[in-house]
Amino acid sequence: MELLIKALALMLVLEGAPYFLHPAGMRQALLLLAEQTSDRQLRLLGLTSMLLGVVLLHLLG
Repeated sequence: MELLIKALALMLVLEGAPYFLHPAGMRQALLLLAEQTSDRQLRLLGLTSMLLGVVLLHLLG
């Protein structure tokens, strides 16, 4: 359980760094992503990300 909490903490650090270091660029990137991708594409991206995470957890665990 402790390892899971550490992994989540590291994920939060890595996810938050771009917003802290370059907030204007992240805002532009998010707006561009929202304008140019459909709901289906975003769902596929989310599903792919989740499946990759499950596979990595399985391989490492």
